[in-house]
Amino acid sequence: MGDKTFATIEKIEVHLDQTIEDYLVYQYKTHQTSHRQLRQIRTVLTALHAFVEKHHIKLGYLTIETLDAFLAEYLVNYKESTCSNYRSCLRGFLNYLFHERKLTPINLAPLIVGAPRFSKAKPPCFLRPHELRRLFAGLKLSSASDLRTYAMVHLAYTLGLRPLEISSLRLDDIFFKAAELCIRSRKNNAPVRLPVPEDTIKAIAAYLVGGRSQSSHRHLFLTLYPPFGPMSQNTVSQAINSCLKKMGIQLSAYGLRHTYAQNLLEAGLSLYEIKEMMGHDSIESTKKYLHVHIKLMREVLFDETL
Repeated sequence: MGDKTFATIEKIEVHLDQTIEDYLVYQYKTHQTSHRQLRQIRTVLTALHAFVEKHHIKLGYLTIETLDAFLAEYLVNYKESTCSNYRSCLRGFLNYLFHERKLTPINLAPLIVGAPRFSKAKPPCFLRPHELRRLFAGLKLSSASDLRTYAMVHLAYTLGLRPLEISSLRLDDIFFKAAELCIRSRKNNAPVRLPVPEDTIKAIAAYLVGGRSQSSHRHLFLTLYPPFGPMSQNTVSQAINSCLKKMGIQLSAYGLRHTYAQNLLEAGLSLYEIKEMMGHDSIESTKKYLHVHIKLMREVLFDETL
């Protein structure tokens, strides 16, 4: 069976350039990836294609050693922030090859990591209780824009959804009777069905009844003006950011997601449970929230019971 699988992989490897084009189309249609980001992805994958062609490496026989060699050569003159972005581009493509196209025998994406960072950036920022009260007390419901923002803020705060996940939601993903919502595309490539709090269900319903324009599009959130197309990730971020700024809260849309994670920590969930609910592709992404929960951090690091 293994030989047959690799025979198929070898046959398709001749068309790696077409596979890259297919991936870019997939990214655009599935994730509404911006044209700027698509250009960046194309740049990285074109370089990878040239590298494997130069070394006569077949797609099905890619190894982490090969990818490390490529990255060491390709990233040598870039600063760390750019290197991190390029590694992320490569991880996305490797996830696609394994999960969507079945073109590699194992998923190499989780093995693509950067050098250890001993001087971490500041921990995630989250909203304090008084800021949350100010936010929800100040939300308006007087226009289509208000209703749309109201629903998006609830999704970001009560479910910890990323702007991309909010923009990708479709009408078919919402189950009102069961009070559940399906997230089909996450960073960890694991679709998940989440329970939705009553206030969030009501916020979505209010938007559908009074704020969403009539359209053949199945995406939940649409633009406010004709031709009423799906919102992009950036537009979702801008709408939530603008709302927070009006309330005098100096955080981005991700501040609501970080607040959700903080609430899960304080509710006593394990790091693994939080990782799954947040859709993280690595437990390391979840561990950063320990920096904002001092009590739990001491319990984990020093085995203290406080």
